[in-house]
Amino acid sequence: MTAFVDHLDALTNAQNVEDLWALHTKKMATYGFDRLIYGFSRYLTSNSLGDPQDWVILTNHGDDYMKVFIDDGLYWHAPMLRWALENDGACSWRWMTTPGHLTADEERVAQFNLKMGVTAGYTISFRSVSQRAKAAMAITAKKGMTQDAVEQVWVRHGTEISVMSNVFHLKLLTLPHASRNLTSRQREVLQWVGDGKTTQDIAILLELTPATVEKHLRLAREALDVETTAQAVLKAAFYNQMFIIDLD
Repeated sequence: MTAFVDHLDALTNAQNVEDLWALHTKKMATYGFDRLIYGFSRYLTSNSLGDPQDWVILTNHGDDYMKVFIDDGLYWHAPMLRWALENDGACSWRWMTTPGHLTADEERVAQFNLKMGVTAGYTISFRSVSQRAKAAMAITAKKGMTQDAVEQVWVRHGTEISVMSNVFHLKLLTLPHASRNLTSRQREVLQWVGDGKTTQDIAILLELTPATVEKHLRLAREALDVETTAQAVLKAAFYNQMFIIDLD
């Protein structure tokens, strides 16, 4: 129990996404899960996961796998993604072996996974309070490990793994993401907009011309790929890039 609590303490005190991910992948490997994919989108619709540039994707799968799975669009037909979008909690990959569960497209993804040695594991779908947001994690067992062996691990440690994964997910939501990078000046003007200041107000506060403030706001909108400044403030807040405390 002490090791479990120590790990949760380390997760909750991680100061950036890279350290958090390293802690989690290292811990999962001790249970036999050596390849993970974590995905999170705040822009979910009934027929889309949103712009891939807005996703948070973390993985320690190799490029050979991820290029096909993500870049070639196989993820959209992944059987366990369908399950994750429709459910919360943890699900054994044995679910895919139930007769009639897979469509033809999903069967092709299953065959690709078989070819790449992605054959046994669990998927965890994280509960969301927003209908537009969803996060899930696929934890893949090391090559040669059967689903039966995975089930035995899950009986003994499934609750621990689920709790650790949930803490990982919740902690990640508090950390800045670099999917869309803002300069310090772009962040500064957006922060003032978020405080209700007008362009003229910001120009006075920063000792800039209104035209320069407008330029930084335009560049911030372009960097965040939005049309309005209000959308830019919202998206920057989603990425935890507003009012950042420098911990270095």
